[in-house]
Amino acid sequence: MPVQGHLNSMLNLSHLFCLAEFDVTFIISDFSHRRLLQHTTVAATFARYPGFQFLAFPDGLPEDHPRSGHRAMEFMSSVNNVTVPLFKEMMIQENFLASATRRPVTCFVADGKSMDELIESIPGMEGFIRRRDLPSFYRVDDLNDPVLKDIVAVTMLIKRARVAIFNTCEDLEGQIVAEVRKHVPRVFSIGPIHEQVKYRLTEKKAESSIITASLWAEDRSCIDWLDAQPSKSVIYVSFGSLALVTTEQVLEVLHGLLDSSQRFLWVMRPDSITAGNDGEDPVLVELKELVKGKGLLVAWAPQEKVLNHPAVGGFMTHSGWNSTLESIAAGVPMVCWPYFGDQTTNSRFVSEVWRIGLDIKDTCDRKIIEKAIRDLMEVRKDEFMESSANLAKLVKNTVSKGGLSYDNLDGLTQYIKSLVI
Repeated sequence: MPVQGHLNSMLNLSHLFCLAEFDVTFIISDFSHRRLLQHTTVAATFARYPGFQFLAFPDGLPEDHPRSGHRAMEFMSSVNNVTVPLFKEMMIQENFLASATRRPVTCFVADGKSMDELIESIPGMEGFIRRRDLPSFYRVDDLNDPVLKDIVAVTMLIKRARVAIFNTCEDLEGQIVAEVRKHVPRVFSIGPIHEQVKYRLTEKKAESSIITASLWAEDRSCIDWLDAQPSKSVIYVSFGSLALVTTEQVLEVLHGLLDSSQRFLWVMRPDSITAGNDGEDPVLVELKELVKGKGLLVAWAPQEKVLNHPAVGGFMTHSGWNSTLESIAAGVPMVCWPYFGDQTTNSRFVSEVWRIGLDIKDTCDRKIIEKAIRDLMEVRKDEFMESSANLAKLVKNTVSKGGLSYDNLDGLTQYIKSLVI
């Protein structure tokens, strides 16, 4: 899926394949490709690997379509109706993508949503997964709901795969990975992929840079601001690349932050507030005035760098999987306010399974937000910091030499090499 969160992990996986000296063709939408070239160093990073190429297709939507919030499902439907047929047409061409300088295609790695099916079927999860923790598209009254049917159909495709690759690790979700192995012949959990890339680049003494798949321009002035703040004193706030918030929700979050008396760095995408207008949103203008001297408001930030900054002591997040993994690897505890999809389940794992944060889903009240932030940053700070540090150590060890994710990546690359005839 050509959206921010999916691009992050798939580009990092492509980077790992390039380090294994594979030829890689990355299928992407025209829209996302243009944004990547505009806002990232992806082109320069992959220029080091002659076997890598982008192949762009239209996603079927006009340039000004938001591709986010409640209209995200329109985007997915358009990709299915426009992009997929074009891709299938290319696939049936004889020797597609092969050339004098490129090897024939050995395998196709598809982006999926298989985490969603597992939520209600895994033994032992009944004690902490509630109905509200399931993705919203499962909480429908009609079994013929078209979105539910589409999600189930996509999820069931995993049973047809020779291999399933998961951006997770046994230390985080060993029971889930074991359950998947009952349905798929080979499962490789190689995550956190972004940490795997960093370790492999260091191991190979490679000069290539870490990939940031940002579709927006990053405001790096926030790093200078963080440099001036005390250790573990800042709560970082970001609701990701797809979430939309109402004016009322923005104000509740703002007052919760202000009333908590904590320093904060808040990422607020210009297109993230509903009922905006052609000029600068008046809510954003008000926010900038109220925030002065108490925090910093930016349109987009280099998130991984922010989370690993010594001044950051907490993360108020929408609980997207990339954000969750990045926070875990950085040892930063979380306040979770999920938006949709797997985020509602990820947030429950953060609070009830890994115990590295608090889940405040289904509420947007300034008093609840204030209390959650105070608990995270003051009242229960030592407890959360210790559990987060321990989990960070586990996930860094698993991608290091001798770790299970490290070995699984080697097993995956060897399996792909065995497919060559």
